[in-house]
Amino acid sequence: MSANSVCLQVWGDYACFTRPEMKVERVSYDVMTPSAARGVLEAIFWKPQILWRITQIDVLKPIRWASVRRNEVANVISADNVKTAMKRGQGTLGLYVEEDRQQRAALLLREVAYRIHARFELTAHAGPDDTPAKYAAIFRRRAEKGQCFNQPYLGCREFSAAFAWADTAEPEPVPIPETRDLGWMLYDLEYGGTEPTPCFFRAQLDNGTLRIPAWDSEEIAR
Repeated sequence: MSANSVCLQVWGDYACFTRPEMKVERVSYDVMTPSAARGVLEAIFWKPQILWRITQIDVLKPIRWASVRRNEVANVISADNVKTAMKRGQGTLGLYVEEDRQQRAALLLREVAYRIHARFELTAHAGPDDTPAKYAAIFRRRAEKGQCFNQPYLGCREFSAAFAWADTAEPEPVPIPETRDLGWMLYDLEYGGTEPTPCFFRAQLDNGTLRIPAWDSEEIAR
């Protein structure tokens, strides 16, 4: 592993990496997405001086599904109402769950476990004392101690994730022996314009390993 590389194992009872093309019912991708993996790492350690890039995701448990029905609210608080309340210093921003509740089906993953391979890049905020080895050591120390800024989750906040540093000195769990074409998968959001732009890539599971192309690769569809 290079000085700016990390490896982390995450697992949980349920996960839902929602497909954006499903407008009403939540349907998960078969495998954790790069953006979800980045969110796990940022929950453990993030600074303006670094930028996480996911390079590989290993699937450590068979892909299993569960169908459930969940209570959700049908609407969100209006952004215009929020702006008006900020200007006037008062306003009605409440959202009453009892009046806006609806049941929706969700197709979730169950009993999941992944090994995330990632590296980080130093940004323009980095100073002369900021080195890759420094931040890699901080991340490893926090992961080994179970420390995080907020609880990592597997796609949806209600599906919390347990995590541990993947110690290369111990026998590592072997990825599942499965190869399949996962189709187009969400890579991440690009924040270059007025609105975030979703980016996709063609995901291929090769003997339980999902290799993630570089952010500036031609394989990324923007």
